[in-house]
Amino acid sequence: MRFKYFCIILLFVPFYSAAQTEIDPVLEPILESIAESAGDNFDYSELAERLNYHYRHKINLNNASREDLQELTFLSPLQIQTILDYPKESGRFVNILELQALEGFNEQTVRQLMLFITVTDPADQLSFRLKDAVSKSENDLMLLYGQVLEPQKGYVNSETSAGYLGSPSRLFVRYRYAFDPHVYFSLNMDKDAGEQFFSGTQRRGFDFYSGSLYLKNLGHVKKVVLGDFSLQFGQGLTLWSGLSFGKGAALTTIPKQGLGLKAYTSRNELLFFRGSAATIQYGPVSFTPFISYRKIDASISDDNLVNSILQTGYHRTPAEINNRNSVAQSSYGLTMQYNRSNLELGLIAYRTGFDHSFALGNSPYQRYEFTGSDLNNAGFYYHYAFNNLYFFGEAAHSFDHGWAFMNGMLASLTQRVSLSVLQRYYQSDYLSFFNQAISESTTAQNEKGFYAGLVIEPLPKVQWSLYSDLFKFPWLKYQVDVPSKGYELFSQVTYNPFKRLSVTARYRLKNKEQNQYTEVLSKLSEVKKQNYRIELSYKLNDKISLSNRAEVVQYSNLSKSNDIGYMVYQDADFELSNKVSLNGRIALFDTPGFDTRIYTYEDDVLYGYSFPAYQNQGLRFYINSRLKFRRGLDLWLRYSLTSYVNQTEVGSALDVSEGDKRSDIKIQLRYQF
Repeated sequence: MRFKYFCIILLFVPFYSAAQTEIDPVLEPILESIAESAGDNFDYSELAERLNYHYRHKINLNNASREDLQELTFLSPLQIQTILDYPKESGRFVNILELQALEGFNEQTVRQLMLFITVTDPADQLSFRLKDAVSKSENDLMLLYGQVLEPQKGYVNSETSAGYLGSPSRLFVRYRYAFDPHVYFSLNMDKDAGEQFFSGTQRRGFDFYSGSLYLKNLGHVKKVVLGDFSLQFGQGLTLWSGLSFGKGAALTTIPKQGLGLKAYTSRNELLFFRGSAATIQYGPVSFTPFISYRKIDASISDDNLVNSILQTGYHRTPAEINNRNSVAQSSYGLTMQYNRSNLELGLIAYRTGFDHSFALGNSPYQRYEFTGSDLNNAGFYYHYAFNNLYFFGEAAHSFDHGWAFMNGMLASLTQRVSLSVLQRYYQSDYLSFFNQAISESTTAQNEKGFYAGLVIEPLPKVQWSLYSDLFKFPWLKYQVDVPSKGYELFSQVTYNPFKRLSVTARYRLKNKEQNQYTEVLSKLSEVKKQNYRIELSYKLNDKISLSNRAEVVQYSNLSKSNDIGYMVYQDADFELSNKVSLNGRIALFDTPGFDTRIYTYEDDVLYGYSFPAYQNQGLRFYINSRLKFRRGLDLWLRYSLTSYVNQTEVGSALDVSEGDKRSDIKIQLRYQF
């Protein structure tokens, strides 16, 4: 009982810290919409890096391209079309505040947009001169070290476990070279905890290397990437790699806004291409041919068939090392796109091949999984804006297998009401290895659904977002032995009485069917999960801002009538000087277990956003500091501690440590020159 009272008191106790960057308030709601499905170790730096770039290099509204504005993510297609049409109808922008008079732009959106845009006379495009590639370039080198401080079981070999072969330290090196707007080079080098480093099977040092050279605006050749790259076209049904968004509080996450060919800059070791690609444009028509070859991790059976593709990227134990790069994956294809004003049409065709065949799983729900060694995919997509309406959709086909279709619409019904609808139908035998369309499942397969959402501003400074999503699964799923169905309801109200204060209340209900086992039989029953959240953010002055959140989760199924978990935290931002800043959190949580876990956004070192799942009972604390030694040289320090109640060990399997605490440190140095 004392623990619960302390949670309530915590809401009113100020704890001082400091913001990581100016763009965090923009990033947090976007990243939270994908965190639960992405997992604990997903790297979100791709989006953070993109927004940080435009924070430092503002987009000029008077010559902005559609792709420039799409990179901001939080703008809807209708808002982007409005910005692009404005100079044609009213002449160039003179002042940023003109955006407030445009339809579909409220005060909050304009405030976010002002971080990334400017209004000046359109500048002539700079020509590339080799002698400027050094003197006028930007270089960014970042070094990161991290480690869990408690001794973990995996680092002590025993008779029952082979253990981890490497050290518990995490190492990451990131280098960027940019000669805007023509040349961009990126290099990532990553070692996970437990992996060897310049020893054993890792004689080359880091476990994962990723790099690319990205060239832009070379006549008809608009883009060229040599090395690692991502492809994002249409609505993600046929061909989409890299970062992707799903359902969330913002309607902008429903219609995907593909950026086409991009250099791949993330640490995630899956869902990217390695080879070369280019986008070539002639008038309104562009072509993007690509070719890729890379090794991926997979589990291979005794008869030399692939049982599954492994996605963790970990190579710490002999078993994980044995599965490392065990299958070669090759991909090649072509996309063709037509752009004319407010209309975009696209065709996609590509082939994915492997040097091993895939085995069919033994369970009934695996009946439609991929078998063989080759897969051909093709798709057609469209986007069309007309007045206050935006239509989008895609049709995709995996040859010798199934089809997938989706169609949707955004509508600005009035100045204060926006509507979004989406219909989807993904056949059970539709297959694609680069498939990240909107869906309830992890991939767009075996699903029918209808989504409808509204954003309403019933009063000045009040925004109400709500949606419902109905879905069915025509075939079996993991832990679901018959066709099933479900629904999701979401409602969020945000009140901004003035610039320095924001209050948010959220409710989400997800109801799905799943196998439930009793002593007599197995049956299908409803699994219901409800989230209640209230958050208060307020800025005391230019140097201090605070944030409080309380969240409650209710979970029930046939055997659990009503499990309840909750979490409360206190954040604050404090800038000591122009060279020293801090940020931190103290949080209390009490959840019965895995089913009532609560994912929560945490600030981290630069580009190091994380979403740990708060589970069981305890207290979590972290503090970050940033030190600016001089221009271009910064140091980040982070310490986090989770203290659990009534536990004698923390973690699972080889990650177990004795005691009731788990602490972690990070040290990151950044040098810009």
